[in-house]
Amino acid sequence: MFGNKTTKPQNRIDCLIGAGTVIEGDLTFDGGLRVDGRVHGSVMSVEGKPGTLVLSEEARIEGEIRVSHVVINGTVVGPVHAADYVELQSKANVTGDVYYKTLEMQLGAVVQGRLVYQDDAKAEKVVKLKPAAAE
Repeated sequence: MFGNKTTKPQNRIDCLIGAGTVIEGDLTFDGGLRVDGRVHGSVMSVEGKPGTLVLSEEARIEGEIRVSHVVINGTVVGPVHAADYVELQSKANVTGDVYYKTLEMQLGAVVQGRLVYQDDAKAEKVVKLKPAAAE
């Protein structure tokens, strides 16, 4: 837990989907993407490259999210898969499961689904214990 080096989301935004904009269909991006509008479809970063997705308070995504870093302050209807980092800000509302390695959740954020911790290295080290015998 301590000493693990996790990468924070990058500060640079390469693309913006403005308020009032509606995207119909899947979206793949490289670098940083900020969404102030609506997306009806999956949002994914280019495979093998880190990608940061930022959703503003007015943003809405209806579909699957697959990125390395995500900061949510809007609405997501669908699963969220973050390879490294998830930040759920106070106005976040997620309906779907959230898969994360590092999670930061502020007071007021809502998740209607499961929070699923993902860490392949630690998953291999887990030892299943046998139940204690009843006495």
